[in-house]
Amino acid sequence: MNRRTALSEDFILVTGRTVKQASGLHKGKGTDAYRRAVTVVEMNPEDMARLGIAEGRLVRLHTSAGQVEAPVRAGALPPKMVFIPMGPVANELVGSETDGTGMPTFKGLTVEVEPA
Repeated sequence: MNRRTALSEDFILVTGRTVKQASGLHKGKGTDAYRRAVTVVEMNPEDMARLGIAEGRLVRLHTSAGQVEAPVRAGALPPKMVFIPMGPVANELVGSETDGTGMPTFKGLTVEVEPA
C-alpha cells in the first residue's frame, strides 16, 4: 500500500455475494449485467462525505495484493468499512495467499481508499 495521500484512509474490506452478482453470473461473466454487479464499491455515506466522494464517482482502492478503481455508492455499512461484491474487482484486492486453508481471505482486509 504505502501510497498514502492527503485524501486516502484505511478501511476494512469485506467481499461477498449479492443478488445482483448472482443474477449477473447466471447471465454470464461476459455480460454487462455481471460487470455492473461486481464493479461497485459500497461505503458508509459519512465516510464518502469526509473524503469528498460523491455517489457514482470512482474510488481507488489499494491492498498489498493490488489496486482497482470502481464507482462508489452509499451503503448501510459501519464507518471505515467498504463492501465489494465477489468477482474480478474484489479478486484484484484479495490476492492468492491462503494461509494454508486453500481459500484466500475475502473479509477483514485492510484497504486504502481514496478518490480517483
